[in-house]
Amino acid sequence: MKNFAFVFARGGSKGLPGKNIKPLAGKPLLQYSIDSAIASPSIDKVFVSTDDHNIAKVAIESGAILIERPAELATDTSPEWLSWRHAIVWAEAKYGKFDGFVSLPATSPLRGIEDVEAAIEKRKKVDADICISVTPASRSPFFNMVKSTQDGLVELVNKPESDVTRRQDAPDVFDITTVVYATTPQFVLNNYGLFSGKVTSIEVPKVRAVDIDDIYDFRMAEAILQDND
Repeated sequence: MKNFAFVFARGGSKGLPGKNIKPLAGKPLLQYSIDSAIASPSIDKVFVSTDDHNIAKVAIESGAILIERPAELATDTSPEWLSWRHAIVWAEAKYGKFDGFVSLPATSPLRGIEDVEAAIEKRKKVDADICISVTPASRSPFFNMVKSTQDGLVELVNKPESDVTRRQDAPDVFDITTVVYATTPQFVLNNYGLFSGKVTSIEVPKVRAVDIDDIYDFRMAEAILQDND
């Protein structure tokens, strides 16, 4: 099995400007994902797809292969799935066919090598099209998440089959994280969207599942890294 890892990092970030190369505990955020990929035994090559010169510079200095992303695939409304397809076609043209496509978003710097390896292995083990990463959700649509009704009232997002009076009695639910996505080039090129095929998952503890979208997420990641020193 030949697995290629990809980090997709565009330049325009609204929630936290410049976040993909913002220094986190002494190194650019992007570098964490590159380092994880390089250190993972199952990964053969590591690519960074970006439209930004500064991100490209960090990517190359960190040991990744640069993919220049077209501007039309780097807007606020561009589906990342299309960037996945572009990267696959580019990588195959330059380095030949490969078996496994692994996306490691720059916004999850606390992932472990074990998470990357587990996702690759789980997808193959259960013969799924894609393996995503999840972490236990803080709130449950069966217990303490509600939606508004047309008459001004609220109701549970999902009503369980029987009355649930304690959270512990509600079905287990999980948040999708951006720690790792493991799939195949064929699935990405022939389908559209994570749930357009057979989906499996690995569970990642919250301490490794921080997804940096704004400064508060960034500070949380900093605090966790400091505690681990």
